Amino acid sequence: MCGRFSLTATPEDVRALFAYIDLPNFPPRFNIAPTQPIATVRMEHGERRFALVRWGLVPSWVKDPASFSLLINARAETAAEKPSFRAAMRHHRCLIPASGFYEWRRTPEGKQPYWISPADGGLMAFAGLWDTWSDPDGGDIDTGAVLTTTANRTIGQIHHRMPAILMPEAFDDWLDTGNVMARDATKMLVPAPEDYLTAVPVSPRVNKVSNDDPDLQSEVEPEEPVAQASKPEKPKRASAGASKPGDGQMDLF
Repeated sequence: MCGRFSLTATPEDVRALFAYIDLPNFPPRFNIAPTQPIATVRMEHGERRFALVRWGLVPSWVKDPASFSLLINARAETAAEKPSFRAAMRHHRCLIPASGFYEWRRTPEGKQPYWISPADGGLMAFAGLWDTWSDPDGGDIDTGAVLTTTANRTIGQIHHRMPAILMPEAFDDWLDTGNVMARDATKMLVPAPEDYLTAVPVSPRVNKVSNDDPDLQSEVEPEEPVAQASKPEKPKRASAGASKPGDGQMDLF
């Protein structure tokens, strides 16, 4: 799965890779967690656009988001058939810019976090889905999920799943929901090449959502015993209500 990731590149570098027409300004984020805003790139009227969505997809047909599970990930193998993701795979595919992600390896003593990022230090794109949920009382909220696939051999030593990462040459086809069918888009969701990513052990400080600084990505010697480290903190569920002007829904990014 993918439960934490980072986007620390400058707005200019992100725009250069993803070629959207907007000019957003945003700070570096070192520990992005579910229910927080995440950057996405989608196709609108033939042009790539930047948009913030809440991490945790809520399908448009859901009547009560408060009673609906938080869908931060979607399995690439089944997303095109699952009711929660089927429509988004057909009509609402997006790219999610990322500098890297965190994953936890189970050990006899507990869990050791790892920072996983491109070997060349650059940006990457997770394959993502988004949807809009409308409050019957007024207001809309865009939400999204990261697609995951089977881990390659490198990441498989840490966890059996990893984000589905798309290379720049695949961006156009992934975003082209008008001409590229969901079944064909699914074929793009494969494990990253073995030499694409590197993984280093990092401090269990990343387990705490409020920690959001560069030191989270510094390599450390695995702590012994790891059992003394806290478990990854689960972010609190965001309010189920739709965003309205001034409610702070996207203030975190």
